Amino acid sequence: MTTAGTPTPGDGPLHGVRVVELAGIGPGPFAAMLLADLGADVVRVDRPGGPGLAIDPAFDVTNRNKRSIVVDLKAPDGPARVLDLAERADILIEGYRPGVAERLGIGPEDCHARNPRLVYGRMTGWGQAGPLAQRAGHDIAYIALTGTLGMIGRPDEPPAVPANLLGDYAGGSLYLVVGVLAALHHARATGTGQVVDAAIVDGTAHLSAMLHGMLAAGGWQDRRAANLLDGGCPYYGTYETADGGYMAVGALEGKFYAEFLRLLGLDDLAPARKDWTRWDGLRERIAAAFKSRSRAEWTAVFADTDACVAPVLSLREAPAHPHLAARGTFTDHGGITQPAPAPRFSATPTAVRTGPARPGADTAEVARDWGLPAPPTDDPDDPDDLGDPDDLVTDGG
Repeated sequence: MTTAGTPTPGDGPLHGVRVVELAGIGPGPFAAMLLADLGADVVRVDRPGGPGLAIDPAFDVTNRNKRSIVVDLKAPDGPARVLDLAERADILIEGYRPGVAERLGIGPEDCHARNPRLVYGRMTGWGQAGPLAQRAGHDIAYIALTGTLGMIGRPDEPPAVPANLLGDYAGGSLYLVVGVLAALHHARATGTGQVVDAAIVDGTAHLSAMLHGMLAAGGWQDRRAANLLDGGCPYYGTYETADGGYMAVGALEGKFYAEFLRLLGLDDLAPARKDWTRWDGLRERIAAAFKSRSRAEWTAVFADTDACVAPVLSLREAPAHPHLAARGTFTDHGGITQPAPAPRFSATPTAVRTGPARPGADTAEVARDWGLPAPPTDDPDDPDDLGDPDDLVTDGG
């Protein structure tokens, strides 16, 4: 008998789930990677020539744990090959502009005619409907309209750009994954699939739910760096050190704040914690203190304390941090240092099983394993069909 915490054979909790990913860029591939990390058999349908903005496939870790075939969707047999996959799949993910999949003959109605249980996941920036649904876009535009970009950064500077983490991946990929897994649960219980409309604007807006509640209650000001969690609070922010590094401070609670001041040598500022009129002076004193030592020195000072202070590390530095190294938060596979699959499971552990899928490299293997008709000979380097760049709305439009 298996008990919680006892690993069982298999490669993650989604072992046995089949996913078709129609190749795109940005949040769709990341969502498919997450499903693959969790053990799903993800087959990426690449286009001849590849998608726009592609990096060297050997380094695209968002394609790890997947397999790839190449299909020219505009060839006479292209849509039929995708429908053959959809017939055998549990989930399909696409990131085209609304209506494109339908025009290609691989939209939800076409797929559900072959497989009524299929979960059809649609990843866009603007959503399937609305005035902007047909417009191109990128992460920065999506988060701009939701109010989330406007709350990041200092008040006297333009809003700070959080890479494409907030929109593409947090508001996009993660909501798509939650959606398709919830729909898969429903499909297995009822035998009926459905369409999941995952829009980055919807997901990113949803992420700000708590802040909208605080705004309505008068506990949040609708401007940058004026609140407890947006850099307005002097004991929740970042400070430069003597060597040009930075320390992150999150000493919100009273006991953590007291410990923070003690280690910084600023015990006399304890009364300033709840006095907003003293916050500017408090920030100046804290900044001056941090500028007196290097990042390494302050890291040592705050080590093994509950002051809630940590060094701000770069992407290259992070994997070597003792805590992250001890947990195996990052892993090395095929010479590429990358984040390990997350979260963790006691009975069905996950792993980076394979490196990035090379376009078309798994065509014969997928046909065999999925019971597909014998595939034609594909040339993944054929430049004749690079795909229509207007089909994909950049990173999830």
